[in-house]
Amino acid sequence: MNFPLYIAKRYLFSKSSNNTINIITLIATIGVIVGTLALFIVLSGFSGLRTFSVSFLNTSDPDIKISLAKGKSFLFNEKIKNILNNQSGIVSYSKVIEERAFFDFNDRTHIAYIKGVDTNYTYVNRMDTTVYTGTWLDKKIPNGSVVGNGISNLLSVGVFDFLEPLKIYVPKPGSGYIDPKNAFNKINTQPIGVFSLTEEIDKKFTFTSLELAQDLLNYTPNQISAIELKVNNINEREKIISELQTKLGSQFNLKTREQLNAVFYKMLNTENLVSYLVFTLILIIALFNVIGAIIMMILDKRDNLKTLYSLGTTVKDIKRVFIYQGFLLSLFGLFIGLSIGILLVLLQKKYHFFMITQHLAYPVELTFSNIIAVIFTIIILGYLAAKIASSRITQKLVE
Repeated sequence: MNFPLYIAKRYLFSKSSNNTINIITLIATIGVIVGTLALFIVLSGFSGLRTFSVSFLNTSDPDIKISLAKGKSFLFNEKIKNILNNQSGIVSYSKVIEERAFFDFNDRTHIAYIKGVDTNYTYVNRMDTTVYTGTWLDKKIPNGSVVGNGISNLLSVGVFDFLEPLKIYVPKPGSGYIDPKNAFNKINTQPIGVFSLTEEIDKKFTFTSLELAQDLLNYTPNQISAIELKVNNINEREKIISELQTKLGSQFNLKTREQLNAVFYKMLNTENLVSYLVFTLILIIALFNVIGAIIMMILDKRDNLKTLYSLGTTVKDIKRVFIYQGFLLSLFGLFIGLSIGILLVLLQKKYHFFMITQHLAYPVELTFSNIIAVIFTIIILGYLAAKIASSRITQKLVE
């Protein structure tokens, strides 16, 4: 029988004759429960926000994007076409043109990006699902455009307004003196849809057909600025990139969705880490109550400890009694706090008690990694707290 563990359980679950000790122990236990609950809820909330935010990128950005390492455009020739068609793991690909442009509608102006896409685009990125007014690009309307909600608001653009076109300008390439009256290429487009995804994207993009963008930029029919790919298995993406890079050569850059949004992902990871550290600090403060409770218990049980010492129990074993007691107290708080936390997360996912807007529930995510992070944090901090408290036991105290 593990004698120190047996005594620790007796001390933990039996009431002390001193009511003050009982109250201090209860406060310490509640502190661990609340700290565990808070840490788990915050981690689950950030996991939910991460999943929620990344879902927007999954809609707007491809699994892989191919562009030139230097330069703006290249020719989509038979060699590139054959490489993509013969590459295993690619579900679909889309040719795109992306260029900064000047937008004018009824004397309202805005600088954003025109993105010309081919008919395969919706098989790579599901931007068509974000259109809430009007429709996505249609071959029957060759000069049609789909504008972001932010651009629509800034320019007061509606859909199917045949009286006023949305005018898009880009500077003509060249050097030296250019006549200001003839310095821009221009196309007139008919807004046929408005999409809404994120505030940044809504103000950044207007979609047109690939041919219309090529006409604006004076590109040839097979001249594009990038190719966007959708892969069959996201876990094989690095392998596909490696194979394509070898076949296409160093003049092309291949980037994943995460690399295209490196700053965004770095911000998410930083926020998650900072939140974890802040609430771990709160837990450390809460565990000072555990240290205090154990020290008070040591003082309360001083006569019992002297008896144990007289019966042959070593100082080391007596220390282990209170290490076990503090550790068990932390485990008890961990179990209760984590159980409540998991229950609250599941209830939020199902019943949406907390709302961001009237129709959008606060996102939470129940992940195994968060559970493990909380368990390890409490176990390590609980053990350290018990170790610190038990260090007060010396031979002089028990003699």
